[in-house]
Amino acid sequence: MTLEMEDLTVRYEGAAAVDGLGLTVPTGSVLAVLGPSGCGKSTLLRAIAGLERPSSGHIAWDGEDLAGVPTHRRGFALMFQDGQLFPGQDVARNIGYPLRVRHLDRVSIRDRVAELLDLVGLTDLADRLPAQLSGGERQRVALARALAVSPRLLLLDEPLSALDRDLREGLALQLRDILAAAGTTAIMVTHDQEEAFAVADAIALMREGRLVQHGTLAEVWGAPANAWAARFLGYPTVLTGRAADAVRAIVDPDARWTEVALRRSALRVDPRGPLEATVLAVRATPDLTRVDLEAPALGDGGPGVVAAVAPPGAEIAPGAAVRIGVDGTRLAPVGRRGGPAL
Repeated sequence: MTLEMEDLTVRYEGAAAVDGLGLTVPTGSVLAVLGPSGCGKSTLLRAIAGLERPSSGHIAWDGEDLAGVPTHRRGFALMFQDGQLFPGQDVARNIGYPLRVRHLDRVSIRDRVAELLDLVGLTDLADRLPAQLSGGERQRVALARALAVSPRLLLLDEPLSALDRDLREGLALQLRDILAAAGTTAIMVTHDQEEAFAVADAIALMREGRLVQHGTLAEVWGAPANAWAARFLGYPTVLTGRAADAVRAIVDPDARWTEVALRRSALRVDPRGPLEATVLAVRATPDLTRVDLEAPALGDGGPGVVAAVAPPGAEIAPGAAVRIGVDGTRLAPVGRRGGPAL
């Protein structure tokens, strides 16, 4: 069972919220649709669910065109960021709601609810009301309810965005495990690249309604499609021209890339490093020291302001002259596939 989208466009008052998008989601996989606010990712999810009518193009499930198939007949489940639990019903009854709507017998409902409580790790909280749960627990209840009828496809619209960062990080890993255990095909919309990488098998990166890049985690992270994609994915420095040439000469003179994205840790303060730099700013963390540098060789005619790291406790102050080295395992060529899996 595969979800396929071909040349999909959704317009609002003449403007394309989704513009000519093509994607395939294989059965059992988890796709994260990643992009900034307003890029069209939630509109895409609503079109798949049948809540928005495409202006053109096709959405098909296992070869069947879904045009004209109403939302409730698609066999998909949609989970929103706030969970939308029933406040007057306990956890077990919230999870069992879609089963009761389908008029399953009590024994079947009881057994399925017990199975789902175990899946999401909430067996001991079956009698609690939503108000008695933490934010993460409420989201796991909402997830269990969405999985109750074994949907062909689970659609997750920013499911963790209402939680604080520490809770999001932990729940993202739990979400990944739960979806894998359930064998559920899922599409998750998010603007958080760390969340996407924690949960998904593949990434679809969107900008202004268009698909910028689609691939496995290693493909997208290891070779961003362009400079915008690299920066959105968390690479603070993208070098072109002579600056990229300088890095290539250090790490791999035979490489053919002409644009390269650097993680902050790709540049390290090193007394034996081949490049000269001046310290602009210093920020200490428990694990390392973050520094902003001006390195003329990395400026392609400009000042060459780049992000780098130094060992924890390093005695570096703004204005100091330092040397820097390049770690070739912490960079990615831009604009082509096949880069290193970082």
